[in-house]
Amino acid sequence: MMKKQYVLIGLSLLISLFIYLFYRTERTVVNELVIRLISVETYMNLKTSILRILPLNDVAVYSLPEGLWMFCITLTSKPYYIRLNGWRIDCVCIPLIFCLTLEMLQLLHVTNGRFDLMDIGIFVLFWLLGRFKLNEGVEKRHLWTQMNGKTWVCLSSYGIVYLAHVLK
Repeated sequence: MMKKQYVLIGLSLLISLFIYLFYRTERTVVNELVIRLISVETYMNLKTSILRILPLNDVAVYSLPEGLWMFCITLTSKPYYIRLNGWRIDCVCIPLIFCLTLEMLQLLHVTNGRFDLMDIGIFVLFWLLGRFKLNEGVEKRHLWTQMNGKTWVCLSSYGIVYLAHVLK
């Protein structure tokens, strides 16, 4: 993966983290972790100040972070494929399937969250951006053949979704 892609991935994840920390519920896993690190009072004071200084609309708060995350997992998945029952599956398709599945689970109330067509539109837009931009022309390799830093970045980018989970 090119250095430019890592910068885009890092910046996208930082923007998502910022939005989750200060605009979403305190009950997300990432916010619970931060509150435990800095105290609830410090967190709430910081959150109040940021909300006053930088108001954001609902699309930026509720759809943009997922879109940016989709962009990141698409970029990190591009160099890989997996084999499943004799089929070669391009890993660049997995983020779209993953996100659509999560939305469907929300629609069916199997998981926390609210089904939103705007989220699906944002997912698809950012998936297309990640899929067709920044092609590095590298030959695809099987995801599990060589575990290295790039492979770990790819796999951990999927795990980041847990940090957005809302605790009950």
